[in-house]
Amino acid sequence: MAKGPVLIDLEDAPAPEIGPEAAQPVPELEAPAPKGQAMQTIATLAARRPSRLVKWFWGLLLSLMGFAISLAAWDFANGLIARVPLLGYAVTVLMVAFVAVLLVMALRELAAFSRLKRMDVMHRAGEAARASGDLRDAQALVDQIKRLYKGREDTRWGREALAENSDGIVDGDTLLDLAERDVLGPLDTAALREIEAATRQVAMVTALVPLALADVATALTSNLRMIRRIAEIYGGRSGTLGNWRLTRAVMTHLVATGAVAIGDDFLSSVAGGGVLGKVSRRFGEGVVNGALTARVGVAAMEVCRPLPFTALKRPSVTGLVRRALTGLFAKEG
Repeated sequence: MAKGPVLIDLEDAPAPEIGPEAAQPVPELEAPAPKGQAMQTIATLAARRPSRLVKWFWGLLLSLMGFAISLAAWDFANGLIARVPLLGYAVTVLMVAFVAVLLVMALRELAAFSRLKRMDVMHRAGEAARASGDLRDAQALVDQIKRLYKGREDTRWGREALAENSDGIVDGDTLLDLAERDVLGPLDTAALREIEAATRQVAMVTALVPLALADVATALTSNLRMIRRIAEIYGGRSGTLGNWRLTRAVMTHLVATGAVAIGDDFLSSVAGGGVLGKVSRRFGEGVVNGALTARVGVAAMEVCRPLPFTALKRPSVTGLVRRALTGLFAKEG
């Protein structure tokens, strides 16, 4: 056997392909579609009902804290009066003034709850009047609407038109249609502007601010402000507790009906959300969070409105998002 290296003739063998053009194409990874996680988190948390044990815990804790603070303030005022009478009486006057302010705030919250309850009663009365078609029920409800918006300049033209055109109407549905178009139409327009502004803000912050939880904080504050403004537009001004209660009612309705879920058909229909989701996940999340904000706004309109949408068409979420995001995100194609 021969020793040494073995030589193999490669003249006839094909040269190996070693260029970059010979590399296999990198498979395209399918990124998960944006789901609007910030808005879904807020909706789930706001709609969650605390347990009875948690309510008892917070109630007892606040009661004990209030009792302890009141007793400490009383002892402090008495001790100060004993040492420096003039200063002690001044502090006592300040405490009395503080308690008076707290009572005024409590009365305002009660008035806000009363206004929200009145709007809810009127809304249910409108549904009943629509179902029955009775003219007397419709007239009674229209009179309540006139009293509700009496003195408001933004409804003056509608109330005057309603008074002029309501004579001779013998059908309850026609009277309610007239009230909805003339009186509530301008209010719907103002509410839609608030929804578009909130949608634009939530979408922009989600897309452009990469800070952790910034989208959740922005979505929460924007939705709370939007719901409060919609309630004010329709005459159901809410206080701090009333606004939170109204927000819970809206979010509970959305969660119960599955309106916080995002489907592929919905994602592809709102402002190019499908294309943006492939280009940038942050932009896709911004569009979806904005769309969910618009859904919250429409639900708030339905809750706060004295009459259900019948004569006027319920606003389209897709149309709201497209108007709100026009020019904010560049469309493809």
